[in-house]
Amino acid sequence: MTVERSILLIGESNVGKTHYGAQFLKRLMVRECSLQMSGAPTNVEAFTNALACLTEGKATAHTPSEAYLESVWPVTSYEGGKAELVWPDYGGEQVSSLVAQRQIPVKWKERVVGATDWVLMLRLQSIRIEEDQLSRPFHTLFECKKENDQVKASDQHADGEQSDAFEISDQARAIELLQILLYFSKANLDQPLKQPRLTILLSCWDELEATELPEQLLASRLPMLWSFLSSNWKSPEIYGLSALGRPLSIDSPDEEYEIQGPEEFGYVILPDGSQNKDITLPIQRLMAKET
Repeated sequence: MTVERSILLIGESNVGKTHYGAQFLKRLMVRECSLQMSGAPTNVEAFTNALACLTEGKATAHTPSEAYLESVWPVTSYEGGKAELVWPDYGGEQVSSLVAQRQIPVKWKERVVGATDWVLMLRLQSIRIEEDQLSRPFHTLFECKKENDQVKASDQHADGEQSDAFEISDQARAIELLQILLYFSKANLDQPLKQPRLTILLSCWDELEATELPEQLLASRLPMLWSFLSSNWKSPEIYGLSALGRPLSIDSPDEEYEIQGPEEFGYVILPDGSQNKDITLPIQRLMAKET
């Protein structure tokens, strides 16, 4: 197969990458989706293990932080599009570490440079949205500095080093992650980007109880991030995603899941607000766009 697109999935810890991958794989297996597998995927063990848990009505365990297993799936759409779906199964802490250390592993760099499209998963309810030094009103800066100085004077580590009272927010860290990836991809930011295209999946949508469109919700919850996205990409698409359709326990099985099968659960919220059970649609729509 001649690959036309290379789609890289990215996400920090606890956003549901493995559950989405398992459900995505199940949809491909039962052929109840807009895509089909066009060749043998590599390294699907993590996803088949997760799928085994879902078949029993249970959630899967968190991916170990030190793990890195790159799973590559050749897929085609019924419209004839072809893509290589690069699904790194890794502890999301690796993404946080990438931002903190401002270094990118060789494996990551190769994939970032070669990707024509990025899919970033965000879990809004786990993102801290309290004020930080980048979002506080200007008139509070002097008060913050005074409080910070007082804290530094009284709060010292046992080794004598002072600790910082503030750190950048999760919102700012997400922006920095994208900036790092853009730097290594050598993207031209003189005008809004057409490539790599960007799709945002707002995961665990069922937990949000939202009535807004996905784009509206992202813009209202994370305005700084949305401003960055809309300024640097020509047409970023935002979807809501509930890979499981409902919360599952690691220990207590969900009887309906066991009886009906995991492929009967999960959905996406499309940019227009409509709901669809085909959770592969964000990828299919990405593939339908011109390179």
